[in-house]
Parts: sequence; C-alpha cells; structure tokens
Amino acid sequence: MKKFEGILICTDLDGTLLCDDKSISAKNVEAIEYFKAEGGFFTVITGRVPQTTMEICKTVKPNAPIGCINGAGVYDWSRGEYIWAQTVPDDICELVAAVYDEIPDAAAQINTFGPLYFQSYNSAMIRFRDINNLPDLQKSCDEITEPITKIFFADDDEEKLLRVIDILSKHPKSGLFSYIRSEIDKYEILPKGISKGTALLKIAEVMGIDKRRTVAVGDYNNDIPMMQAASVGVAVGNACEEAKTAADYITVTNENAAIAKVIENIENGKILI
Repeated sequence: MKKFEGILICTDLDGTLLCDDKSISAKNVEAIEYFKAEGGFFTVITGRVPQTTMEICKTVKPNAPIGCINGAGVYDWSRGEYIWAQTVPDDICELVAAVYDEIPDAAAQINTFGPLYFQSYNSAMIRFRDINNLPDLQKSCDEITEPITKIFFADDDEEKLLRVIDILSKHPKSGLFSYIRSEIDKYEILPKGISKGTALLKIAEVMGIDKRRTVAVGDYNNDIPMMQAASVGVAVGNACEEAKTAADYITVTNENAAIAKVIENIENGKILI
C-alpha cells in the first residue's frame, strides 16, 4: 500500500496554495506530485470559476475533479465539463436591485456557466477584473438570460460592504439563498445550502473516497464549511481568526509552501488522518 493511499487533500487557492503574488512555489508543486505518486488524491476548491482556474490546474494537475464557485460546481478540469452544478433562482435580481436602490455606486459581478458579467465597477471590482484578466462584459442582472451560478459584491470600503450585507439579510427573499464573506472585500450570494463543504463531499462521493480520509486547507471564512466537512481541517498561518478557530491544525503561511508542509506532516504523523 502506498503512503497516501485513499487520502484526499482539498485546498483553497488565494491565500492558501497561491503565494501573495499568485504564484505557486516549486516546493508545493514537488510535494503535490510526490503525494499523488504515493496514492493520494489532490484537488482545489475555490470561489473562482473554472475559466480563472485552468492555468493553476495545468501547474498542479489535480487528479480529482475541482470544486469551484464556492461549492456551486464540481468540474472535471481535464475534460472541460461540469460533473455537478447548482444555480440560483431568478429572484436574485430582486436582491441586487435592492442593493443598488440604496447604494447606487455598488459594484456587482455576475457568474454564469459561460461569460462573467459586471453590473458596475468600483476600485475593488476593477482590481478583481484586472488580476483575473477578465473581459469587460457589462450587463445588469435582469438583462442576463443564462443561468446564474452566483453574484458577488465587492468594495474596499468596509462600511459600505457591511451596508450591502445588511440590505441582503433584510430582503424578504433573503432565505432563498446562502451567503459568504469570501474575501475581505467580497460578499457572495450563492444557491441555497451551498458551500465549499458541499463540493468537498460531492468530490469524495464521485471519487469513492471515505470522508474519514479527507483533508481541507484554507485561510478565510468561506473555507470554514470545507474544513468542517472534511475529516481534518487545516488553517494556514495567515488565515483569519475565524478559520484558525475552526481548524484542527494550523500550519505555516501561504508564503512558506503550506501545502507541502501539510503533506510532510501527514507523512510524519503530526497530522493524523
């Protein structure tokens, strides 16, 4: 039996697998290859859509489907197709309209299975678009005919983002959706009951992996459901306090090859599966 036979590691990307400059350390790549060669299954579960994840997949070559859209999709990156996905009801546009009624300079980004649309921009949304090299496709929510997988608001102004959160929570149809603070400047509306934990369990089911042999690694609030769904949750050293509190283990930071360290500690028994 190989060293990591039947173990599934699921990692977040930004702030976890990726360094702050969005690169992947050679040490992480080498450790992931070793882990897979010794019988392990490695994948990523991210808030990103597949389009903005493919270059990373080409580098680390997950040998299990990836989780995307903060858990709303499970995607076979090698074949370029969804295995499983969820969408939000059309009522979501009413929530978006409510935000814009009170905050006209809000900025929303709308995800579909194809194009990614921007309803409007602010500094946080422009930065997101530019970092991910996304085309400038502008449409309002009610103009979009494709199924919508999620919508997020972004703002560098914490007070304004908290106002967005408050408006959404008080909307009469708020209970039709799930919500997550995915980064310090982002708040997402997701299909009801969906989280990164949903994707982890679905991937384990598809791969026939025992849930007791699953490990999740992350850094932010949206990673907490994934850590809780896994047998073992690991927070990187740069994680937010909520993620650290939810984790079973705390490892080194994303700048210090955290995934390589997790694999090393599984091998030497410091992380028990």
